[in-house]
Amino acid sequence: MLPSQSLPALTALENTLDLVLRGKPEAVRLSLVCLLARGHLLIEDVPGVGKTTLAQSLARSIGCSFHRLQFTSDMLPSDVIGVTVYNAHAEEFEFKPGPIFTNFLLADEINRTTPKTQSALLEAMNERQVTVDGRTMPLVEPFMVIATQNPQEHHGAYPLPESQLDRFLLRVRIGYPDAASERLILRNSDTVQPQTMAPVLNRDELLDLQERTREITMDDALLDYILAIVEKTRTHEALALGVSPRGSQALFRAAQAKALLEGRTYVIPDDIKRLAVPVFGHRVVLSSRATLSPRRSDSGDRILEQILSQVDVPL
Repeated sequence: MLPSQSLPALTALENTLDLVLRGKPEAVRLSLVCLLARGHLLIEDVPGVGKTTLAQSLARSIGCSFHRLQFTSDMLPSDVIGVTVYNAHAEEFEFKPGPIFTNFLLADEINRTTPKTQSALLEAMNERQVTVDGRTMPLVEPFMVIATQNPQEHHGAYPLPESQLDRFLLRVRIGYPDAASERLILRNSDTVQPQTMAPVLNRDELLDLQERTREITMDDALLDYILAIVEKTRTHEALALGVSPRGSQALFRAAQAKALLEGRTYVIPDDIKRLAVPVFGHRVVLSSRATLSPRRSDSGDRILEQILSQVDVPL
């Protein structure tokens, strides 16, 4: 299957998600990039703008298993992974799988729970397996964590550690809709509810598209372009933590996915430029000097945009 032959299915999927999340085509497209790249998605924004709606819609649009977990401060790791219990009838211990054993796991308000419970996802997200009582169990394919979180300054939020953030392929910020889109939301005109969505793709179709994504080619000059951006993040005086090798791999895979989504067999420089901030923004950490400076950029995103303007784009 060539990328052009994949377009009808991907276009149908994108159009369906656009009907659910009105006026936010960029957020929808980034979500599909993450899906095709076999990544995990972090949706961050203020309450009420559609974070959970986007996450549910993306998961339900694929004919696969789906579980939703509402993270709270009293949740335990066993509530995510599962627990070993004693079966008196069989006179042996048996493992009761938790909701993580699914294709799509919606971790709603993931930063409302404690770091101990957050860490229950680390092995699953990185190695697609879970270890309980010395026994390692693989997770089903495809496996994707779609997490939502409120900004850190909101009451009752536990900041995600850098090791957790680095496991999300990219971060999406939805933002408020424009006036025309919000009018449609209020009128409920042609709005699709996630609960009523019919799957657009089945499991085998998705796995095939993900495999096709890996076949998208990238010129060596573009590899050097990615590495130059990454190196700048590691030496920038305003950043205490630059992009890890996992982060550079994430940008490589995301660029391949964006090319497939647009019907190309190759990556272009614009793919990398447009994806660098969503892929790297949650991975970099401001230095204490930059945080305290009255002239500091308001976020790592702004610094990444500065870096992108300083690195020469391959011709």
